[in-house]
Amino acid sequence: MRILIILLLTFLISGNVFTQDLVEWRGFNRTGSYPDQNLLKTWPEKGPQLLLELTAVGNGYSSPIVYKNTLYVTGRKDTLDVVSAYEMNGNKKWETSYGRAWARTYPETRCTPTIENNRIYLVSGMGQVGCVDAVSGKLIWTVDANIDYKGESHKWGIAESVAISDKAVFYVTGGEETSVIALDKTNGKLIWKTKSLGGTRAYASSVIIEKAGLRLLLAQTAKDLIAVNIENGKVIWTFNLIQYHIGKSGTGANTNTPLYYNNEIFITSGYDHPSIMLSLATDGRSVSLKWTNEDFDNHIGGVVQVGDCIFGSNWVGNSGGNWMCVDWNSGKTMYETKWFNKGSIISADGLLYCYEEKTGNLAMVKPNPEKFEVINSFKIDKGEGPHWSHPTIYDGKLLVRHGESLMVYNLKN
Repeated sequence: MRILIILLLTFLISGNVFTQDLVEWRGFNRTGSYPDQNLLKTWPEKGPQLLLELTAVGNGYSSPIVYKNTLYVTGRKDTLDVVSAYEMNGNKKWETSYGRAWARTYPETRCTPTIENNRIYLVSGMGQVGCVDAVSGKLIWTVDANIDYKGESHKWGIAESVAISDKAVFYVTGGEETSVIALDKTNGKLIWKTKSLGGTRAYASSVIIEKAGLRLLLAQTAKDLIAVNIENGKVIWTFNLIQYHIGKSGTGANTNTPLYYNNEIFITSGYDHPSIMLSLATDGRSVSLKWTNEDFDNHIGGVVQVGDCIFGSNWVGNSGGNWMCVDWNSGKTMYETKWFNKGSIISADGLLYCYEEKTGNLAMVKPNPEKFEVINSFKIDKGEGPHWSHPTIYDGKLLVRHGESLMVYNLKN
């Protein structure tokens, strides 16, 4: 048994699927599922205990994360994107600017830090990729990737949280020169760039998967899902997504990180674009369409997979949506129901956490494929603007960001 566990950990680490030292966008392998256990199965009437409240962290929709018992969060201050570090008692350790904030509509920071080996990797709203020392806050290197590689932004700018491997930081440029680049983690120098597939970047963050000895970055532009060999930048396969963008709104707005499970890839992007399930070939070098679902068009809140079900919300319009469950294998809609509004979703310890975006209601929900079963809920009443930041869970604590406010709640007895 001990040998089996060691082999399993070696496989996972070598594939960059998971390391103890890596924290990033939407948790484990970017699935929205967090490994915390022994969490509360019910909350007090007014919600879980508030442990910490921070203000003036900068305006943004990015998620807060915890690394080595330090809380990190990005935000916009004036015209700059900054990353800040706080002790878990709320004392501020440092704050560092890492690039220019997006200058047009929705200028709030959207990049969640990616942290490994005491280094933070980020991209600013204007496409500057950077590395910051997680202990001191010193800016180690920065690259103006948008200018250097002629990147092209979609309508609402950049919302990417960069993925990393053991050697590289990956960034989706879009544009006519290249679609994806890999930068050396130590100094920001170019390792490779893919050929250009044309079109602007999308808003989705990428994810790394492994199949048949291939380590693939699943990246999205406004037109395509692209599988890139992370070792050399070769495009292994593409799948045209824009053919499914048949609604009047959001053409090219691919918005969510792909969800990979059981050799299949789930893609969803709101705006009446049907969700898509792809089957990955046994050699990892091609995909085929398995099913589509026209009901389940998740906007910007992400989805989670629990067992054979996918949970999340859909897009009825920019200001509304319903909560849904879809069967992973068949694509059948199991339920669609109203609960305040659409929003973000994560999971931990056999439960769902749903955070609706309009008025800030946050619920603990049973992953029941037959109905949206709320156990408890409470309301986030601090901060301003849409509740677009995805919650996170670390060490039995629920972290919720709303605008310039950040709250930490106790999820354990």
